[in-house]
Amino acid sequence: MKWGAAPDKDRTMSKKWHLPHDRFFDTDPTQKKAALEIYERVKDLPIVSPHGHVDPALFADESTGFGSPADLLIIPDHYVFRLFYSQGLPLEQFGIPRKDGRSDLVEQDHRKIWQRFAENFKLLLGTASYAWLAYEFKEVLGIKEVLDGDNAQAVYDELDQKLKSDAFQPRALFKRMNIEVLCTTDGASDSLQHHQKINASGWDGKVLPTFRPDAATNLLTPNIKGEIEKLAEAAKVDITDYRSYIRALENRRAFFKEMGAVSTDQGVLSPATYPLSEGEINRIFTSALKGTVSEKDAEAFNGQILLEMARMSCEDGLVMQLHPGVLRNHNELIYNTFGADKGCDIPIQTEFTRNLRPLLNQFGNNPNFRLCLFTLDEYTYSRELAPLAGHYPAIRLGPPWWFNDSWNGMTRFFDSVTETTGLYNLSGFIDDTRAFPSIPARHDVWRRVVSNWLGKMAVRSFISMEDAHDLAHMLVYTQPKKVYNL
Repeated sequence: MKWGAAPDKDRTMSKKWHLPHDRFFDTDPTQKKAALEIYERVKDLPIVSPHGHVDPALFADESTGFGSPADLLIIPDHYVFRLFYSQGLPLEQFGIPRKDGRSDLVEQDHRKIWQRFAENFKLLLGTASYAWLAYEFKEVLGIKEVLDGDNAQAVYDELDQKLKSDAFQPRALFKRMNIEVLCTTDGASDSLQHHQKINASGWDGKVLPTFRPDAATNLLTPNIKGEIEKLAEAAKVDITDYRSYIRALENRRAFFKEMGAVSTDQGVLSPATYPLSEGEINRIFTSALKGTVSEKDAEAFNGQILLEMARMSCEDGLVMQLHPGVLRNHNELIYNTFGADKGCDIPIQTEFTRNLRPLLNQFGNNPNFRLCLFTLDEYTYSRELAPLAGHYPAIRLGPPWWFNDSWNGMTRFFDSVTETTGLYNLSGFIDDTRAFPSIPARHDVWRRVVSNWLGKMAVRSFISMEDAHDLAHMLVYTQPKKVYNL
């Protein structure tokens, strides 16, 4: 079959998506009945997305669409192409841009990219990505057949036509997906020009920025001196020492808050918090500006910065999010060739109890402080995070994140933390996605897990069905709004 041609009329090989209404629920008929009853009351609630990485530029200009099907579903999604790479498929074949700008080494034909994607789509079976994409294809994009090598070009044509229509533009999908609020993630020196355009346009979609200072606070960032200079320019502060540096960060937080931000976010290797002397702080900061900072000094400085961020949150009310425990860019070949966020970030063991003690002793009892903690180290759920969140009034426990954002990961999460931390000390769901059309898919999985788990608790008489309905509504909708002041 030629690419772009209509499929053969007698072709019957392609399968329909298998998405029954009772999918993912327990097979026990009593629990399934209870779960379905709970799910029916929460499945259509508006989506609250307090943390993610969708590009705000999508919503800034009504003439800006998603591009091709490959632009939408493949090129930006490291959840997808990391598994292809694990099977020996070069990232260049999927259109992933190189750092050196060599376009001649990267596939530019999006139909060819799509064909390879379709031929290898089966590699995603059993993963969270498959569950999300199945929902996206059928429910969001209206594609009835499971993608494969035979129907790849027919599906591409159908999607390409839809993505050029008014009904599939970003703002239209935002409304159709029933998103009430979407928070993006933005660097400390970002001008927030796209957010400003959204606000000036008169569109009533709620898209808010989130303050992410990592590039300017992680002293091991490549060209950290340049990042600090960008921070100084954006904040209109002459950064000459640590105190002026902190003042610049405070100024930028104030600007983000004026633009509607409700939270900050930091991705750190370790959640260790270190109170340092003024002399030690300035020594490390000065060495960073000279490009001579050591890993040990950078870690100590980061611990001090976490204390500063907690103090600032007590003062300005921005919720502090902490995402530790990821050794980023583990594969140096991929990082050197393609850059960051290419599917080679690997979890490490994480310790919270001792590492956060200085911060929590100083700020954890402050009624103006809110700290949302995330982890990829599931062993810390019941041992550390649940007891911490079940005690300190400042802490809310974030949902299963990244590799744990799956049916099994969510179920293990509820079984691990609830008896110690309580459901009201959770943050509710956070999709943390770059792939915009996956948002309703991810939230639907959360709503099904919540319904199934609460159904189990009800049929085993831990709670009543009335309580189960109230808790489901809280975990799906009201809790993230309350935690993030939305």
